[in-house]
Amino acid sequence: MSQKIRVILKRSQIGRPETQRKVLRALGLRKMHQERILPDAPWVRGMVEKVGHLVRVEEVKE
Repeated sequence: MSQKIRVILKRSQIGRPETQRKVLRALGLRKMHQERILPDAPWVRGMVEKVGHLVRVEEVKE
């Protein structure tokens, strides 16, 4: 059973640097309060760390 995390966009990307916008787009987050369930992998955790001030992360129980 693989671990999953739920990433929710809580703050707007308006006025943010282009690199942070690209990270949000790569995570699949485009609109406020949109959420994605992603694998709990090192590459996802690294991207979440870059935009941690804009998103909320929860662990998903399957």
